[in-house]
Amino acid sequence: MVKSSLLVLGAIPVIIAILLSVPMLIKNEIPISAGNSFDKIDIEYTKLQLKKIDYGVTERVGAQKTEILKIKNDGELIYSVTDEGYIQPDIRSKLDEKSLTKIKSLIKETGFISIPSESFQILSNVTDYQKSNVKVTLNGKENQIYWPEQSATSEFIPPIITMVEVELDDIISKIIE
Repeated sequence: MVKSSLLVLGAIPVIIAILLSVPMLIKNEIPISAGNSFDKIDIEYTKLQLKKIDYGVTERVGAQKTEILKIKNDGELIYSVTDEGYIQPDIRSKLDEKSLTKIKSLIKETGFISIPSESFQILSNVTDYQKSNVKVTLNGKENQIYWPEQSATSEFIPPIITMVEVELDDIISKIIE
């Protein structure tokens, strides 16, 4: 027979392993430690408000509004807007270290840089929609992804793309406040 003290001693490492692994398994956010000061990142995020104009036989898609957010490795921000063909003055700002580390970690940890550039088909009955683009350069590796808003396509837009879009939109909203 196995002594109960041996069972208790054998159970201790199992209990410790469970206590260490449970928080990692139930955590749903990106760890900030994923980004470090040695990572070099440049991000260019573009949002286009597009409108399809029908000329009878032909149709043309034109940009009603264009927003461009550039984030440099040191946290410098440049936000440019062109509305109805009129260029507005650039807004320059500095991203705080916490927000820069968060976006850097999100892109690095999710593998955003490895997502293949896909082409999403726009539904034929959609006339007004938003199309977005993110160009990321992380440690010399570059990736550029284009996607429309979900209501303009029947295809599935991956949640990783949506997560990055939400973070960048949040940065824009803080700039223009």
